[in-house]
Amino acid sequence: MKKIILLVVAAVFSVTTYAQIKTPAASPAQKIEQTIGLTDVTLEYSRPHKKNREIFGALVPFNKLWRTGANKNTQITFSDDVEIGGETVKAGTYAIFAKPSLDTWEVSFYNDYSNWGTPEEWDASKVAVTIKAKTVALPMVVKSFTIMFNDVTGDSADLSIMWDETMVNIPIKFSTDKAVSASIDQMMSGPSSGDYYAAAVYYLESGKDITKAKTWIDKAISMRENPAFWYHRQQSLIYAKSGDTKGAVKAAKTSLTLAKEAGNNDYVALNTASLKEWGGL
Repeated sequence: MKKIILLVVAAVFSVTTYAQIKTPAASPAQKIEQTIGLTDVTLEYSRPHKKNREIFGALVPFNKLWRTGANKNTQITFSDDVEIGGETVKAGTYAIFAKPSLDTWEVSFYNDYSNWGTPEEWDASKVAVTIKAKTVALPMVVKSFTIMFNDVTGDSADLSIMWDETMVNIPIKFSTDKAVSASIDQMMSGPSSGDYYAAAVYYLESGKDITKAKTWIDKAISMRENPAFWYHRQQSLIYAKSGDTKGAVKAAKTSLTLAKEAGNNDYVALNTASLKEWGGL
């Protein structure tokens, strides 16, 4: 019996020990985070090795859909809308699939990135864009499959895919100028209603100059066509702190009416309590 127990323990120990052994991945994972203009781009993919194999037209067949790498699908994430092949690609995460041929590749950005490999059924409605890219013969052999960003400018970059002696480039345009121009226009036109509101609330809660807070909250409300109940709520609190009880009551009553219309019971209760405290009810 003791021998049997010892054998079982030894077997369990050997299995546990074996399970703890770590070996390098055959196709190691790569993650690249790149800011292009004002857009954050994250690229995640696995890197198979050539290993003296013939790649395109053999290991990777021509004219068949390929996951563009190994293991989990290659993924790219854009923090803002971009333009690929003349089409707008919305901010989000996409799987990159390719259909290589000798002279050109069809590269698709697919909004379902949950597959391991190619989809069982290709859904054209999930294709954000497909672009044809000409192959470029490399003067050297790239042994590890590589995707990287090349020719990065303030509003564009090439997504370069390289393996063996082949490279394809996918030009991507970024809406940097549009974003910067909008920011400049906003800055030149002065602070927004939200800016004045945020500054006023900060001054109120931080115990800073309440006179400035009062000026800013009034400005915030005057700039909005239909100020929300929480704007008037903060106005009432700022007025009360400044010693203007009459103004505080007026603002609280407006906030109360709007809160009732919006069905917000929390603000109804807050305004009712304040109005009782300030003698407005």
